[in-house]
Amino acid sequence: MLRQIARFRMKNVPAERREQLLSYLEKDPELFKKIGGEIERRKKGGESEMKATMEVMKKYRADIAALQARS
Repeated sequence: MLRQIARFRMKNVPAERREQLLSYLEKDPELFKKIGGEIERRKKGGESEMKATMEVMKKYRADIAALQARS
């Protein structure tokens, strides 16, 4: 189900990139749950979605890089 939701949210992302991102999601769903939760908290705090996403992704850059290295 999580995979279907992610596909819907990334419908404008090229298929190859979308599959790569989905594979990261499957490897560590808890990481992406934390990222999503933190983005939502920041948005509720008044930040724009873009700014919140960029700041949170910077914070978790090393964790995401580790997932990419395991691919």
